[in-house]
Amino acid sequence: MTASDRPARLDTAAFACLLGAVALVQFSIAAAEILLVLAGAGWLAITIGRRERPSVPAFFWPLAAYAAWTLVSVAFSSNPLASLSDSRESLLFLTVPVAYRLAAGRRAWTVLDVIISVGAISAAVGIVQYGILNYDHLGQRPQGTLGHYMTYSGTLMLVIGATAARLVFRKENRAWPALVMPALLVALALTFTRSAWVGACVAVGLLFVLKDFRLLAILPVVAAIFFALAPQTLTSRVYSMFSLNDPTNRDRMAMMREGLHMIRDYPLTGVGPDMVIQRYAEYRDAGAVEAINPHLHNVPLQIAAERGLPALAIWLWFIVMTVMALWRSFQAGPSRALAAAGLAAVAAMLSAGLFEYNFGDSEFLVLFLVLITLPFAAARNGTPAASARAG
Repeated sequence: MTASDRPARLDTAAFACLLGAVALVQFSIAAAEILLVLAGAGWLAITIGRRERPSVPAFFWPLAAYAAWTLVSVAFSSNPLASLSDSRESLLFLTVPVAYRLAAGRRAWTVLDVIISVGAISAAVGIVQYGILNYDHLGQRPQGTLGHYMTYSGTLMLVIGATAARLVFRKENRAWPALVMPALLVALALTFTRSAWVGACVAVGLLFVLKDFRLLAILPVVAAIFFALAPQTLTSRVYSMFSLNDPTNRDRMAMMREGLHMIRDYPLTGVGPDMVIQRYAEYRDAGAVEAINPHLHNVPLQIAAERGLPALAIWLWFIVMTVMALWRSFQAGPSRALAAAGLAAVAAMLSAGLFEYNFGDSEFLVLFLVLITLPFAAARNGTPAASARAG
């Protein structure tokens, strides 16, 4: 191997690690994080070796500011060590510059196809769990290989949005996404996870509106098929979304009041990362159902209660910057499917995040960050000259 070959091989190896991380994040976060570290090390070596100026999409800077304010919140936490340990998740934000550099050009499409293909395998696992292994009730739901049904349903929700964007906005090679979409939808339905159902519907509805408003007529047809074929346990779960007598709905209302009380007492820095569970008994509402909850099941509320109102403002800045950048990319044309997948991911995260703290879930966060970065990575051609210009 000549000296001139080393940078190209290092780049290929780093991309392979990134691709492996994106694939494994739907199966094992530990394995995915190991590969992410290797991909990050490769990215750093390439950047230093080629003397490139690191370049990132504009929405990365609000994420960096969010991570910085998190450290402020840690400093004022009642248990700084525990809060600091929980805040290591902010390191996952580095997925953005790594994916932006390594998944440049055509590689971005490869990453999207891997996400969809691995999602199909993950969906098959969930369907087998429901149909054969008796993961068919609220006490034991399909969870794939991720260990928790909420994480599993959240990743399925993102993959459904990406698959729908691939189908609606890219004409080439539609057969495989069209083939796996029914399995993804069935697997998500079988998780009994209402927040992910809402997120998937909002994401797909947004894509239909972006393509042709008349496509929204498909959604009632899908709903009718669901109610005609789904078992009673699933349809009852749908009806429970609108019932004030449902215990989980009442508990979420109580958590909202608890979170507001925490924000009132700690408006600037919050109670501290990972401190909601520690302080839950102190703020537990009289109408609460559960004795304790790990978080407040609402992304904006959790961020404000845990890290303060400035952190919420920074996070909203991140969302606005991301949507604006994705919208410009979508209008530009060449990577419309990738930009649409990013917009679907944001829509799904925001809508499902009103009922679940998905932004704090490592598996979900990695997949989400990759999806919103891909359209901007695709706009790069990956050459050293282009990288220098982008920097």
